[in-house]
Amino acid sequence: MKPEGGKPGTVVAVVTEPRFTQQYRVYLEKQQLLDRQHRVVKMPDGTVALPVLGETLLDQHLQELRSRVAPGSTCMLTQLLHPVPSKAAQSCSPAQRLCLEVSRWVEGRGVTWSAELEADLPRCWQRHGNLLLLSEDCFQAKQWKNLEPELWETVASALGVQRLARRGRISADGIRTPAVTLLLGDHGWVEHVDNGIRYKFDVTQCMFSFGNITEKLRVASLSCAGEVVVDLYAGIGYFTLPFLVHAGAAFVHACEWNPHAVVALRTNLEINGVADRCQIHFGDNRKLKLSNIADRVNLGLIPSSEEGWLVACQVLRQDAGGILHIHQNVESFPGKNLQPSGSSGMEEDQWPYPQQIITNQGKNRTTSDSGGKMLAGATKPEWRKWAESAETRIAALLQQVHGKPWKTQILHIHPVKSYAPHVDHIVLDLRCRPCPLVG
Repeated sequence: MKPEGGKPGTVVAVVTEPRFTQQYRVYLEKQQLLDRQHRVVKMPDGTVALPVLGETLLDQHLQELRSRVAPGSTCMLTQLLHPVPSKAAQSCSPAQRLCLEVSRWVEGRGVTWSAELEADLPRCWQRHGNLLLLSEDCFQAKQWKNLEPELWETVASALGVQRLARRGRISADGIRTPAVTLLLGDHGWVEHVDNGIRYKFDVTQCMFSFGNITEKLRVASLSCAGEVVVDLYAGIGYFTLPFLVHAGAAFVHACEWNPHAVVALRTNLEINGVADRCQIHFGDNRKLKLSNIADRVNLGLIPSSEEGWLVACQVLRQDAGGILHIHQNVESFPGKNLQPSGSSGMEEDQWPYPQQIITNQGKNRTTSDSGGKMLAGATKPEWRKWAESAETRIAALLQQVHGKPWKTQILHIHPVKSYAPHVDHIVLDLRCRPCPLVG
């Protein structure tokens, strides 16, 4: 039995005087009614509440406690609104605790717990403060539908959060809108702190990739003092903020066409105290009016940022050039070994003018933008092949835009994460400089 008005996340408990606690515990354990997942609680009036499996507790059990087990005892039911997990429960993994609490709650609703339902529970998730973002492949069985919305309160209580959302597939709308459904809670806004930078965003409207942390740390370590940066795919400020907060960029032009991301970006610039050093350009960056302004351009879009290459060349300073950080997903195949970053299978003199390839052959050679040693011995041949192809294309675009030849130099090929089986997310750092005019 269960008291009326019970809420998911609460626990039913039998209340009695302290002197009868041991008799009650022995009886409840024998009847397999004691809830071992929660602690016995001392109530404000001095009585003791023993958590029980309320769905299987019957009136006859209460009668036995009063009359046979502990005659003269006070025996009544209550609800613990904030039950404390037992030591045994605390030693469980979150996934195990979720399974225990959901299965018990489901059976209390008259639904038979099955291997199918257990296999349909989530095994991993993203936590954003008090909001948990579930993967798209969980809670797909038809039986769950009849248990909503109380099901979500039970799941949230088991995992210690107040809000729940579930991921879907990313929309093919050009702005990679996440198909996220809010299951519990009245809004999807969360805050995440990365390397001392605060990011606020709505998980139902904007993406946040934890896998990009290595690249954000690398950007933060760059020396950009006095530089003007153009971030062509700013999003909520994934790289715009590290350039401003840690790398010391003098000014960033942040381009973004997702209106929800722009709202978050404005908020993040304000809360991190750098709004005065950034201008947001809302809309399609291919129509950007800027030119001849950037010391550095970030092209942080995958699977490819190629549609932004022309405008990246356009915004580079005509007198001194600058550095492009070009993101790309590159397919690689098993069985092919990593190669030193200086080996390319094509000699310099095989490259057609106007491009002049200058690769860093020395294994220990460093640059101010490499974050340390070059990737000697750590570059896959597919990465190198793509980088050289991108360099050729960029060189042609630079001449097209500026009307004269430019010199390009692969500084660094940096792996960010594995995007999918045999697909790597990498970043090419490419230095671009105008060739001196020959008098």
